[in-house]
Amino acid sequence: MPHKFIITLIISLISFYPRLSFALTTPPRLDQKVECDLLIVGGGLAGSAAAYEGLLAGKTVCLTEITDWVGGQISAQGTSALDERPTQRSLLLYPRGYLELREGIKNKYGILNPGACWVSEACFMPEAGNEILLKMLKKAEKKGKGRLHWFPSTVIKDLTIINNKITEAIAIQHQPLPGTPPLNTEPLSQIIDDAYNYKNSQRFNKTIIRFIPKIKADQGADWYIIEATETGEIIGLTNIPHQLGIDPRSPQEPTASSLTADPYCTQGFTYTFAMEATADPQIHEKPSFYEQYAPYYSYELPRLANFNLVYTYRRIHSMKPNKKRSTNPREWPIYPGDISMQNWTWGNDYRPGTSVDNLILTQSQLEATGQLEPGGWKGGLRTETLRKGEENALGFFYWLVEGTTDSQLGEGVKEKHPNYRYLFGLNSPMGTVHGLSKYPYMREGRRIIGRPSYGYKNGFMVSEIDISRNNFRQDWYSDNLTPEEYRLLWLNLGGLDSLPVLSGQETIADIQPRSRATIYADTVGIGHYAIDFHPCLTQSPPETPGNTEREGERRGQGQAYPFQIPLRAMIPQKIDNLLVAGKSIATSHIAAAAYRVHSFEWSVGAAAGTTAAFSLEKQVFPYQLVDNLPYREPLLEELQRLLESNNNPILFPGMSIFNQSWEDWK
Repeated sequence: MPHKFIITLIISLISFYPRLSFALTTPPRLDQKVECDLLIVGGGLAGSAAAYEGLLAGKTVCLTEITDWVGGQISAQGTSALDERPTQRSLLLYPRGYLELREGIKNKYGILNPGACWVSEACFMPEAGNEILLKMLKKAEKKGKGRLHWFPSTVIKDLTIINNKITEAIAIQHQPLPGTPPLNTEPLSQIIDDAYNYKNSQRFNKTIIRFIPKIKADQGADWYIIEATETGEIIGLTNIPHQLGIDPRSPQEPTASSLTADPYCTQGFTYTFAMEATADPQIHEKPSFYEQYAPYYSYELPRLANFNLVYTYRRIHSMKPNKKRSTNPREWPIYPGDISMQNWTWGNDYRPGTSVDNLILTQSQLEATGQLEPGGWKGGLRTETLRKGEENALGFFYWLVEGTTDSQLGEGVKEKHPNYRYLFGLNSPMGTVHGLSKYPYMREGRRIIGRPSYGYKNGFMVSEIDISRNNFRQDWYSDNLTPEEYRLLWLNLGGLDSLPVLSGQETIADIQPRSRATIYADTVGIGHYAIDFHPCLTQSPPETPGNTEREGERRGQGQAYPFQIPLRAMIPQKIDNLLVAGKSIATSHIAAAAYRVHSFEWSVGAAAGTTAAFSLEKQVFPYQLVDNLPYREPLLEELQRLLESNNNPILFPGMSIFNQSWEDWK
């Protein structure tokens, strides 16, 4: 089918299915009532992991997801290439569910890396992620004698909160009306407003669902809600204390690119797509909007300016996955039939960073657009920016195969590569008629501020200096921090070595920085990944010719030590029966760049599901497990023992305040 058809189809869908918006103070009706022990909002990896552990604990789990696939990153968002670090991977030091997922990939294909990619040891088709996870959840349901209520194509519209507890949630599930195209025909930007509207439309029939607790507890919570959406929707809807975008520079976040907070500069989001190598050249029709976005596209760096390198980076299907290859991916052959998923910084990443085009709306923007009015919630995103991200991705495919300019490297670098075709259709890797991922790959959302605790009077947060391997002796820090900020930075970095400074026996210059991440008494999971940035761009729109990345954003980028997931980072303020998983835990902007990859999401989701089930059994709230720290918390220790006995690690081997030999962890 010619690619001109794709663009024509998308344009026709835009005109045929207009966006509808009605703000109702109450649902027009209630079609279904469902009782849950755990209501998990968001079916990504964190949500899937929480459901997995909840089911194994024998709980009734309700799992909602805006798309019709579970798995988030590895399925609906198309990034089916597991981001892992070598040392952790060599030890297979992952939660039990994540290990089962990896084994499921291997069992399905007979090999862990059927794509023969080089970014990971596991690259596979997105549909396989959904398939494997659904089987895992069904198996966990049977083994643990729990019950799973799975609600695809479902969004949370409203919540009732009484005495600091969510007592009910109203959701909308959408299905195509008879005689209309199937789900995944239109890109997300064209259906998202409709999906959050109570009323039936010319496109969708809506089922309005009321979620309520299954039990009535004498103490603690009747049920738990786990926020596991990709952007922190429940956080925006409830307006609990949180942050968005860049944090102000401070001794805890010394490499921040701004002296003040900037909520508009979040990491870029990406509509992924798949392309297939062909034996013969293909005819590629230039999208009508291509010239608008062409000034943005680039290989980015001279060392990356190689088509084979880019194509095999996230190859998710190889015709010869077992064939021996050289150590240089630039020399790897590409066979007709090979399929690659694209996720490239100066490509299909879309990176708005101003108040007129930011994707995730701030609270003031939500108020201005009526989304915080009763019945007004529409997901908290800027629909126009979603649409432009979709166009940008389609244009990037055309650039890969037909483009001859490079915005960062100049002329004479980019060559045409016509022997490739764009894959689209319900049976394509992304499972969509338009060929783009069902939901964009999100790197950053709203992040809660945890409750005040010992050492965190303004609210708990994991910060840059808690995990970064950065060299904070560089002149930049002494030049750009005040003397007092610089002093506090080094007192924090020194750990036990700071004691002689505090007593006046030594100076700041004598402090040797610790070579490990911060140790948390309330650790409930682990993770390890580099602090990896896809920075917002300076001007609006992002595709503006000559645009640059936000100055200073990449300064915080670099390696991180193996780190822990503290329970306090998952406990929000103001609502006692809400736990936060996924990318919305209490981390800073810089720390969040490491706390966002696949195995971390599973680890924090497993912790959330286990903690919720444990809290129900013990009739306590999660905050009561940590409110007496740094003194001993017997119930917290019991929860930690439970996690470890379930093969959900909460510590790296040898991790203690006395062990600082972590330089060998890669």
